[in-house]
Amino acid sequence: MEHMSNMKRKFKLGMHSYTLHLSGCGESWGFQSAGEIHAFERILTLDKLMELAVEEGIDVLHITLVDLDNDTSPEHLARVKALSEKLEVELELNISFDAPCDPRVNATIEDAIEIGSAIGAKLVKFSMDIRHPEKLSHSCMCPEVMGQLADIAMKFKAAIPLMEAHNMKIALENHCDAWADEVIWLVKEIGHPLVGACLDTMNAQNMTEGLRSAIEKLAPYAFCVHFCDTKIVTDPDGVHSYGCALGEGSIDLPKVMNTIRAVAPPELDTIDLEIEMPLSMYTLEEGRKAEYEAMRKSIAYLHDVLDVGIRGR
Repeated sequence: MEHMSNMKRKFKLGMHSYTLHLSGCGESWGFQSAGEIHAFERILTLDKLMELAVEEGIDVLHITLVDLDNDTSPEHLARVKALSEKLEVELELNISFDAPCDPRVNATIEDAIEIGSAIGAKLVKFSMDIRHPEKLSHSCMCPEVMGQLADIAMKFKAAIPLMEAHNMKIALENHCDAWADEVIWLVKEIGHPLVGACLDTMNAQNMTEGLRSAIEKLAPYAFCVHFCDTKIVTDPDGVHSYGCALGEGSIDLPKVMNTIRAVAPPELDTIDLEIEMPLSMYTLEEGRKAEYEAMRKSIAYLHDVLDVGIRGR
């Protein structure tokens, strides 16, 4: 009976700002060596992004330091918090330690918690940027990785008083650099009720890990979910993965949502949609239009098929 009642479990509808990546949100790929020229310049301010969330029925925005223009002055963060409260759009903060594609998203644990608290966020998600040796397929929890995980665990343990002071939930992601078992080991090693996992529904494929297996492993620890779909295509040039609107790809998202509803902990209260559209075959203007169309399709899918979302109901 408890399992059946979980099937009616409600979640807020969130969106990772990276969904509008081609408008310069989230983070940028394609930095030149100087680290100052970005592939996609920012044309959508955070103020406008929050207004867009209201218009589109998004309850929570999952943002990065790029969306904050890397302005972490108390005055700016207080203004962001005030606007989010006025518009009733909640914020989550997404942080990396050493992102290989965009150093603007990097911060320490302590700085991230302080910034997250200043904008009124209840959760900070971390990409850990773990470096795996070759060969990748058998590198899960190998000695080279375990040393990195142990160092990360010690840093989070040292930050526990600050987490507790701000009552800040922490989510560690199976980004494109971590196996599910590595994330789970880290969560268990830190061993604090404010620390859980971030489950990204497509990242496991980049680690040569099965999507279904990773989702089922991580869901019981998930404080945060990056809800993504992907088209997996095989042709004479190999196997390819393309981001797409939710419901248009190769992942059985209703089954994924059933798993999340059944076993995710109560700390998980938001499902963050995330889309990474292909970057070829169209102009930048066409790509931006495709992102907005995919965002709206995904919001409708979450509302109408998966019963996710509060705003506009």
